[in-house]
Amino acid sequence: MKVKINNRVLELLNGDLTEMDTDAIVNAANAQLILGGGVAGAIRKKGGPEIQAECYKIGGTFVGGAVITTGGNLKAKHVIHAVGPRMGEGDEDQKLKNATLNSLKLADENHLKSISFPAISTGIFGFPIGRCAEIMLKTTIEYLKGHTGLEKVVFCLFGADSYEVFSNQLEKETSQ
Repeated sequence: MKVKINNRVLELLNGDLTEMDTDAIVNAANAQLILGGGVAGAIRKKGGPEIQAECYKIGGTFVGGAVITTGGNLKAKHVIHAVGPRMGEGDEDQKLKNATLNSLKLADENHLKSISFPAISTGIFGFPIGRCAEIMLKTTIEYLKGHTGLEKVVFCLFGADSYEVFSNQLEKETSQ
């Protein structure tokens, strides 16, 4: 599914984030920036050890924050590590909004034209996929309506169920 927001593309895909050839992909990171399992583990495996090495140099970031590293051997030249909230830690919606917004701003600060997101915090962090879709899509649409150099934002979702939730939410957001 693809929509235009202010002459910019917002696209939903069901696929493998590590295969995206956008300028950056977003890693749903932990605050210590340790690439463990899930999406982060796949990024570490395909991207090579230099991504984790850069993360160690950075040392970490706050929940809602984002930092950028090389993409190593990935098709994407950069990885933006965004720290989403763990369900139950408090103020989760605002923290997820900040993680999304800070990733978009970091892409702009680094003059990137395209970025791919996963559904941040919906894995082991336990964030409900429906709330995630609403927050991330609203934040991204609002950002794309403003002044940005980004030309394309992709939500690369894992599985038909996640894709359907995001697709339904995007239809709701763009039909208003």
